[in-house]
Amino acid sequence: MRMMEISNERDILGIRVKVLGWTEALDELTLTLGADRPPRIINFLNANNANLAVRNPAYRLGLARSEVLPDGVGVDIASKALYGAAFPANLNGTDLVPALLVHVTRPLRIALIGARADVLAKAVECFAVATPWHSFHAVADGYFDLGQSSDVLARLEAVAPDITLVALGSPAQEVWINDHIGPGHGKLVFGVGALFDFVSGHVPRAPKMVRDLRLEWVYRLILEPGRLWRRYIIGNPVFLFNVLCYKLAGESRKQRFAA
Repeated sequence: MRMMEISNERDILGIRVKVLGWTEALDELTLTLGADRPPRIINFLNANNANLAVRNPAYRLGLARSEVLPDGVGVDIASKALYGAAFPANLNGTDLVPALLVHVTRPLRIALIGARADVLAKAVECFAVATPWHSFHAVADGYFDLGQSSDVLARLEAVAPDITLVALGSPAQEVWINDHIGPGHGKLVFGVGALFDFVSGHVPRAPKMVRDLRLEWVYRLILEPGRLWRRYIIGNPVFLFNVLCYKLAGESRKQRFAA
């Protein structure tokens, strides 16, 4: 039985995922940068993250308190199974954030938190080359002790960013953002995973042809089999099984699943 789409969101395993095209997403985010409002928190859902959310309540809460965008072929398969159609666009952070920085032509202040110190520094350098009208500020690498979060937030407030990019990996970044981000920490706050690794060149992107075929996960698995085999070889079938169970579940079971 096909699930009913609510407003511009689709329920993927109890997680509300926004339904937006590329142009619509860029325009929405750009409007936020001109508004006087609390931080708008943006996270991304792929098959691996959905599996994590099933068994991690703190992570699930972080997603529930943010806006979630679709990332990858897995959530498209889930959307087709549950709603009969894929999402209009693959709004993964690795492509969306750089596209947003190009899209916005007025100067912005961008704060970066996460990754290794050398990768962070290189990412700042590469971002500045690609979009030199913005200013980029390395606030903290990803190896700070959580007890030092108040110091990181003080440095973040001193930057007074328009956009904050947090690359601590999932589920750590979503939980940290939910627990700590507030007014003064950015108009847009993204949990961006491995974005700094890609932007810095520390981890190569798949060729465009591979990305167009929605097979970047295969490319990453070939590059890092020891680290990623569980995520993809085991995780992908687990995700599809969870989607099937969710599709067949009654409303009361869906509510328990989401809780």
